Amino acid sequence: KQAVETILAHFGKIDVLAHLVGGFAGGQTVADTDDATFQRMLAMNLTSAFHILRAVLPPMRQAGSGRIIAIGSRAAENPGPSVGAYSASKAALVSLIRTVAIENKDLGITANVILPGTIDTPANRKDMPGGDTSQWVQPASIANLIVWLAGDGGKDVTGAAIPVYGRGL
Repeated sequence: KQAVETILAHFGKIDVLAHLVGGFAGGQTVADTDDATFQRMLAMNLTSAFHILRAVLPPMRQAGSGRIIAIGSRAAENPGPSVGAYSASKAALVSLIRTVAIENKDLGITANVILPGTIDTPANRKDMPGGDTSQWVQPASIANLIVWLAGDGGKDVTGAAIPVYGRGL
């Protein structure tokens, strides 16, 4: 909330929220996932979004415009084994963003979530040394989509969960 107040004091309004906070922990079955890991996934991938949304929506509503873009995961719609806590937290994020889209559809605010597959980052390359990086999503692809959704091109897109899977279909 303090960050939003600082931005409003300096710029007068908030045009775009690109919520990029998130992460992965786990790698265990649901039966073997401890409470701390589950809570960590919810905190990183859902609660962080909830708090920033609650802070930016009032000034966006007052301005009569705004673009909200969050980063989810392919796992939100296509979960796999040993990623239950992560998948559940990202699926909840999709639901939260779609709810925000519905609640603000007549107020000039759009809300969408991008669902990337494995992103080609140094951390992922380190964690998955045998992965086929030619199939992974390039960060620039996600950045370009964020820019498009934030601009005039994305004005009629809201409530969408947009798959960006690279070549890893």
